[in-house]
Amino acid sequence: MTTKIPITLTLLAGLTLAGPATAADRDDELRLVVPPWPGVTVKSEIFAQLIEPLGYTTSKQQLSSTVGYNTLQTGDSDAFLAGWMPAQQESYDAAMQAGAIVDLGNNVNGARMGFAVPSYVYEAGITSAEQLADPEVAERFDKTVYSIESGSTVTDMLNKAIEADTYGLGDWKAMSSSTPGMLSEVEAAVDEDRWILFYGWTPHWMVPEYDTRILDDPEGVYGPDNGRSDVKTIVAKSYAEANPNLTRLLDQFVLSADEQSDFIRDYSLEERELEAVAHDWLVSHPERVAEFLEGVETRDGDNALDAVEASL
Repeated sequence: MTTKIPITLTLLAGLTLAGPATAADRDDELRLVVPPWPGVTVKSEIFAQLIEPLGYTTSKQQLSSTVGYNTLQTGDSDAFLAGWMPAQQESYDAAMQAGAIVDLGNNVNGARMGFAVPSYVYEAGITSAEQLADPEVAERFDKTVYSIESGSTVTDMLNKAIEADTYGLGDWKAMSSSTPGMLSEVEAAVDEDRWILFYGWTPHWMVPEYDTRILDDPEGVYGPDNGRSDVKTIVAKSYAEANPNLTRLLDQFVLSADEQSDFIRDYSLEERELEAVAHDWLVSHPERVAEFLEGVETRDGDNALDAVEASL
């Protein structure tokens, strides 16, 4: 797992993170790429509420990650808070090779994704994707893997595994749906103690709610190291160079997996209003807010932390 490191001078054309970001930002609007995933949805709203008292506005672009990397390159988007690696590696590499983006490192640590099962399946002895090749095991799963929306990078990864007959998946079905649609299938299976295989990841409320276990993945279908992932903050290079103050805040906006899982549960499982979830999280974590805002100013050059505390 890659650890969080500061952005470099070469990437930000002289911007230093050692002291306050004294250069005035060019833009007062931040255009965030926000795919329809609960984690990035809440995370983006938290960030939007964090920067509003500083004199910035946010527009949220509901795009897939693949399209988002394209709009970051064309100048139609500014930042993306859900750069999952290696799941999005192809899109990420293309944007990097074009010199169009800056990688600010992880904004959440401890992420992992892969083939997932409820705990009772895991405790029955199914702990590795290699076991899916067993005909009896395959029948227990009805030779079906549930995944998120068609066209997503992770569903493409699953389809490639089926095409390659990895783990004997050649005659399995990939059932793609929205995340809520996939998890409704998981809930129904758990209620009946029925075996189900699905795409799972952490941080997410599915882990505690369904006692989800992620299987070993020695062939690396969902990436090396058993699907352990980075979740990066990706910024259009032109935006980062022109907006050192807000780029500093983007760089320092880092959450733990547990923090993100908690607010995903509040929003997605308990179905609380998005704005309220984000506001309550900021109010409940003053020490984290102070860390995010260290060395950051309002657009008028005032103390950012004072402005945010006054707004809350």
